[in-house]
Amino acid sequence: MSKAAAPAFGRFIAIDWSGARGKRYAGIAVAECVAGDAAPRLVEGPGGWWSRTAVFEWLRAELPREPALVGIDCAFSLPFAVAARGFPGRQATVFDLWDAVEEVCAGEPDFGGGPFASHPLHGLGFWHGGPQPDWYEDPHRATEWACRADGLGHPQSPYKLIGSKQVGKGALAGMRVLSALRTALPGRLAVWPFEDPAPGTSVMVEIYPRLFLKHTGFGQRKIRDGAEMDEALRRLGSHPLQRSGMVSDHDSDALVSAAGLRWLAAKAAAWTPPGLDDTVRRQEGWIFGVGMTGS
Repeated sequence: MSKAAAPAFGRFIAIDWSGARGKRYAGIAVAECVAGDAAPRLVEGPGGWWSRTAVFEWLRAELPREPALVGIDCAFSLPFAVAARGFPGRQATVFDLWDAVEEVCAGEPDFGGGPFASHPLHGLGFWHGGPQPDWYEDPHRATEWACRADGLGHPQSPYKLIGSKQVGKGALAGMRVLSALRTALPGRLAVWPFEDPAPGTSVMVEIYPRLFLKHTGFGQRKIRDGAEMDEALRRLGSHPLQRSGMVSDHDSDALVSAAGLRWLAAKAAAWTPPGLDDTVRRQEGWIFGVGMTGS
């Protein structure tokens, strides 16, 4: 994509994601805002809670209405130095990986991705518990190393399924949702950077909420206070929500990320970051906005 080709959107949606098991999750939050500078708003899930299936159904219904830039807080792929071992003898792409995740996990409800991490071939790189095994390499994608170089934090490896900060199962679930949305909305949705967005299509991008907090001066800490959240929104060119008191970090991540997507989308450098070569574009993907230090 050329630097002059940054697409325009009228709607920006951010989703704080979860890989947990269950029927609905406090860890999922959805926020949206429109073009301009109006404050973002939270979108309430069915019955006040979101499941991954409910997010999928909502996006499938909403995206045809108006092209949107949608950010999800999960890895869209795996480090291919390890993932490629699941495709011996051929040059796999991210879409091959998504197909494999779906094939292995098709029987798992609510887009769960856990079975993939235990598969006899594809699951060999995952560390599930106990002391760190000798064979474990803590692999990372190029965009995660670039995130560290930008001082934006240290994203967890999706292969490390240990502790409360693990992100691997959420990533696998997200891949299933992305694949299902591409199938449900042919010609209406592009997943960046694997696909170049065509005019009039919605675009899905991978986000890292800490990136937006870093750009607003809040560093690595979570925002759990309404006044601080309003200040972060102001620094992203958004009107505040004028919300007082405590706010959950899931809600604040989604709200600030929605405004952050709007702020980033018009910046050509966000769509053409250094390090996004053809191999990374085909296999590992990129966190939207990483590589823009100083922009």
